[in-house]
Amino acid sequence: MQPNLHTAYQSTALSGSRHKVLRNTYALLGLSMIPTVIGAAVGANMNFAFMAGSPIMSMIAILALFYGLTFAIEANRNNALGVPLMLLFTLLMGVLLGPLLQAAFKLANGSQLIMVAGGATTLVFAVMAGIATTTKRDLNGMGKFLMVGAIVLMVAVVANIFLQLPLMSLVISAAFALFSSLMILWQVKTIVDGGETSYISAALGIYISIYNLFTSLLHLLMAFAGDRD
Repeated sequence: MQPNLHTAYQSTALSGSRHKVLRNTYALLGLSMIPTVIGAAVGANMNFAFMAGSPIMSMIAILALFYGLTFAIEANRNNALGVPLMLLFTLLMGVLLGPLLQAAFKLANGSQLIMVAGGATTLVFAVMAGIATTTKRDLNGMGKFLMVGAIVLMVAVVANIFLQLPLMSLVISAAFALFSSLMILWQVKTIVDGGETSYISAALGIYISIYNLFTSLLHLLMAFAGDRD
């Protein structure tokens, strides 16, 4: 009986630890939305003309900032500094929503499209997180598929910086929406299975997926449902 009791105790403790990581991840994600909204409000009123004048250099600068901050957050994933770095990252990501939001607000129904994109993003997140926390299927194999998908998408994004093809941009947005949805499923499942023990790192990954999902959906809505009258 004693080995069985010990095993049961270990299983209960492990389950409690996973739930704690998941709970803290959701809490940090919720907190991260505050600086994101503040940053978006600032970005919506900024002049991004400098980016239009030098799109390639602007993209390089944004990528350097993005990867620099994500590296810093990952380096502090297990200490208190990771949280303020995460909040700074989400503030800047909110500011970078500026050009997209400005384009949306030029449409007669831009505000409604932003709300629809936000609502759809929330719904997709809830559905994918719900599936991830209830399914018994092993989704470890999905990680390799998503890694290949991420590489393909990044190559397509970089290529379209030079090609500037509207149709390709829409295809990329649709692919990003699907990819981000699957990423949320896989990321939450990884936490549930105990594959991720840092709620800061987990929140960062899921936040990026939510961000990409929202921007992709908004881009698609603007293209197909935008009122330009």
